[in-house]
Order: sequence, then C-alpha cells, then structure tokens
Amino acid sequence: MITPVDDVPRAFRDAVVEAFAARPGPRFALVLSGGPTARACYELLAASGGIDWTVVDAYVGDERVVPPDDVDSNARLIRESLLDRVGAVGSFTPMPTEGPVAECVASYQRTMSDLVTGPGIDLIHLGMGPDGHTASLFPGAPTLDADPGDLVLATEDPAGNNPHPRLTLTLPAINSARLAVFTVAGASKAAAVAALLRGDDLPAARVHAGHTAWLVDGPARADAP
Repeated sequence: MITPVDDVPRAFRDAVVEAFAARPGPRFALVLSGGPTARACYELLAASGGIDWTVVDAYVGDERVVPPDDVDSNARLIRESLLDRVGAVGSFTPMPTEGPVAECVASYQRTMSDLVTGPGIDLIHLGMGPDGHTASLFPGAPTLDADPGDLVLATEDPAGNNPHPRLTLTLPAINSARLAVFTVAGASKAAAVAALLRGDDLPAARVHAGHTAWLVDGPARADAP
C-alpha cells in the first residue's frame, strides 16, 4: 500500500513522468493539489524533462473559496510553482471561486463531467492532512458520501481545523482516475499514516482509483505499526 521514499518530490516527479509516457491517449489530464508538499513536488517537476506540457490539461482537485490571487489559493500555488515555470500548457482549468458558491460548483461539475465521461483523469495528485483528510474531504463531512453523479461539492471542515469554505472533487470523481498519487511528508503526518496502516476509516483511505500510489517519507512513517 505504502511506498517508503527518502525524497517525496523526486518520487512524485518520477511517477508523473512515467504516467505521462504510459498515457493511453494523445493528451494527459492532470489534477493538481495544494500545500507545501505539493509546492515542492511541482517545483521539481517543473525543472525536469520528460513531459510535453503542450498536451497536458491541468485541473484542480480542491480549492478554498478565496480570490484566485489570494495567498491561500491552490490555483495560485499551482501557477507559481509549476505552470508559470514550464511555459505553454495545453490548458489550465482552475475551480471558479468568485460569485455564488452554487454556481461555482455547477460550473466545475460540468467541467469534471465532461472529463470523467470523456478522456478521463490520467493522474490525480493528493495529499493527506494530519486528520486523514484528502482533497477537501474531511472526517465527518457529508461530502464523503456523495452520490455517484456528484463530482464536485461545496464543503467545510466540521471540526473547524481547516479554514475557509471549500470546493472539492468527491470520491466518485477521484476514484475514476487511472492513477492517484499521494505524497505524504513530515512528522505531522505520522499519526495519520499509522491510522491508515491500522485500517482506520480515514477519508484518504477511501480513495481507490484505478491504481493508487502512496509516496511516504521516513518522518511520516515514524509511528507506523
């Protein structure tokens, strides 16, 4: 289930390059994440070869309901750490966050429906929080039990530990991906990794894409049973 790695960004880079080379179609649908580990992964990926970015269609797996230039915006992180560094990409479709939230959800629902029922998601990048959440699917949130047709939903952390209202892909959308790659780094994730290995019902444990890879460094494995 878990692949121990010393260098999570390097392992992620290798996984993306390998998936790109093995893509079944002419294009490559890549769903991206946020957070400090994602930033490190994307900065290394941007400096590497092996990917023709002009055939990559990039999307976002979850987003805070903040302006797109806000410091907490995942779209901003993705642009700064990856897309602005690689030059022209095929397309980038971030989650809309301006205007009524219901309209933002409906807009990205249409985007994801076209993708999932069309070429499909080649790779989705995910992290895991100390509470076991992934994307913005939080423990105890009703979004964990989304109907199969609900690919995008609005949500908030019921525990109040993660700020901002959010938009998130649901498990039906995530699990439709050909490959899900988790990157988990640092001692703050050790308890969640241990719970995952014990078989606890964490949101992240409900991800079952076509193939799911867990890239976990030593500090995050420190409490592993």
